[in-house]
Amino acid sequence: MAQIHVTFPDGAVRQYDAGITIEDIAGSISSSLKKKAVAGKKDGKVVDLYTELTDDAAIEIVTLDSADGLEVYRHSTAHLLAQAVKRIYGAEVKFGIGPVIEDGFYYDMDIPVSLSPEDLGKIEAEMEKIVKEDLPIRRKVVSREEATAIFQELNDHLKLELIRDLPEDATITLYEQGEFFDLCRGPHLPSTGYIKAFKLMSVAGAYWRGKAENQVLQRVYGTAWPKKADMDEYLHFIEEAKKRDHRKLGKELGLFMFSEEAPGMPFYLPKGFTVRNELEQFSRRLQQLAQYTEVRSPFLMNERLWKESGHWDHYKENMYFSEVDNATYALKPMNCPGHMLIYKNEMHSYRDLPIRYSEFGQVHRHEYSGALNGMLRVRTFCQDDAHVFVRPDQIASEIKGMITLIDSIYKVFGFEYSVALSTRPEDSMGSDELWEAAESSLKTVLEELGMAYEIKDGDGAFYGPKIDFQITDALKRRHQCGTIQLDFQMPEKFDLTYVGQDNEKHRPVVLHRAMYGSMERFIGILIEHYAGAFPIWLTPIQARIMNISEVHMPYAEQVREKLQQAGIRVELDGRNEKIGYKIREAQVEKIPYMLVIGEKEVADGTLSVRKRGVGDEGAMTVDAFVEKIRAEINEMK
Repeated sequence: MAQIHVTFPDGAVRQYDAGITIEDIAGSISSSLKKKAVAGKKDGKVVDLYTELTDDAAIEIVTLDSADGLEVYRHSTAHLLAQAVKRIYGAEVKFGIGPVIEDGFYYDMDIPVSLSPEDLGKIEAEMEKIVKEDLPIRRKVVSREEATAIFQELNDHLKLELIRDLPEDATITLYEQGEFFDLCRGPHLPSTGYIKAFKLMSVAGAYWRGKAENQVLQRVYGTAWPKKADMDEYLHFIEEAKKRDHRKLGKELGLFMFSEEAPGMPFYLPKGFTVRNELEQFSRRLQQLAQYTEVRSPFLMNERLWKESGHWDHYKENMYFSEVDNATYALKPMNCPGHMLIYKNEMHSYRDLPIRYSEFGQVHRHEYSGALNGMLRVRTFCQDDAHVFVRPDQIASEIKGMITLIDSIYKVFGFEYSVALSTRPEDSMGSDELWEAAESSLKTVLEELGMAYEIKDGDGAFYGPKIDFQITDALKRRHQCGTIQLDFQMPEKFDLTYVGQDNEKHRPVVLHRAMYGSMERFIGILIEHYAGAFPIWLTPIQARIMNISEVHMPYAEQVREKLQQAGIRVELDGRNEKIGYKIREAQVEKIPYMLVIGEKEVADGTLSVRKRGVGDEGAMTVDAFVEKIRAEINEMK
């Protein structure tokens, strides 16, 4: 029998009989590996476990503790869902696509009944039956003609459209399990019995292939995990995320609101604006120490500016326009062009650089109504923007300073973060040479700092590559916030110059920088990160005074006055309510300190102090409490 050579990830090479399966190769290594194997990788491509090898190949055994294995597992669970739906609702059901998504999968269906959340339990029960049947899942290669005939007989217009749009040289495959089959590239688990833990999460409507002119299908979302304990942990995470939903907490805590009069545009209520103001002041102090100068640019500027900057060609679909004095003006979607004009307002010497302009700039970008999501996706938001004009020899040191600044902000909130280098997108401007130089500069800085980073190909801005910062919140979710962008294009477009040491004019380089990113989005993230219980320096109301009866009001008012004079954000709850009710209400509102005043406190000139998450801290003089809370505020606890 012919022999083949198999190369393993560690470089080892073994010889096997041609026709051996990946499963048997796993068994030749160890019985435990064969038991854990769910698929394989052949020359870097994930394939079914029962794939036979007829030629030399590089092989890797795929198990469920890998990303590839988990994807195969969830893809097979999507087919399990489809088979169960077909069994329950009959031959009239037509299936669109059923891809794997983060933490799960979905399947789009043309089904003769409207599914409700109550139907999901019935479908899950049928899925469990199919798991117990342990049906083999097998791949079948068919010709385009065969595939077309099969789905024409089923009157399945969805699959016929997919087949029609496949490339001419595509290998067309079906996957079969029991009586069920579907058009699919695979790969899949060897059988349905491998599936251990899953749950159907929700039903929604979805346009076929994401196009509004197409029919609406029913989309069933699910999650699947190799172990029940993993799924239980995930479901707990989902419940916790619901409790922390910034839209829910924002309303309950009186932070912000939305109105049909301005869709996607938040209204800050007094408490919410306090949070935003504290965030701004914190960032402003750090930027002043880092030698930034704050500026402000107009909201509305002439269209010729946006054509000059390049935003017109790359961004106009997301912009809002208005006619003023027979000319077209646009609400700014970004602050950069305004800062270019500020720089150009006067001559600069090489000695002046770097020049650092910062702005809390309000921008407007059109988002489709379906994409809006509380504070996380809005149509107007404030960017903590900065544009730094540097000489080429200052690029590295300035970017390092920016990274230090961003790091110092994230540490205050306890955020860990990861870094990505985003490279040239298809829709970009400028020469290959400039892009290569820009990308190389960013890579060099990250490597000199010893920072781990991933490459995001094609994810840069249209004018330059960027370093993006993704923070990880208390629920281990990742959010894109800070960014540093290197730009050789705008100085060219706006003819920006500085006078060099040689008395000649030279082009500066522009660094775009944001730390929070969008203030609105960052506030939404913080609400969920802290579950609404902000640290004391940031919380809208830092202390609430509660009197037990009306006779204690004069002393309570004196205490309030003293705390206000000390710069503490304090409220007095003087309502004629039981003290237990007042305390419970303050706890629901996540007030950090509750200061109870009764007969003893009035007589002793003290306060009975209760702390959020701790409870009773005993009696304190007013001065002692002021010293305590001021220390916590100053330490940004």
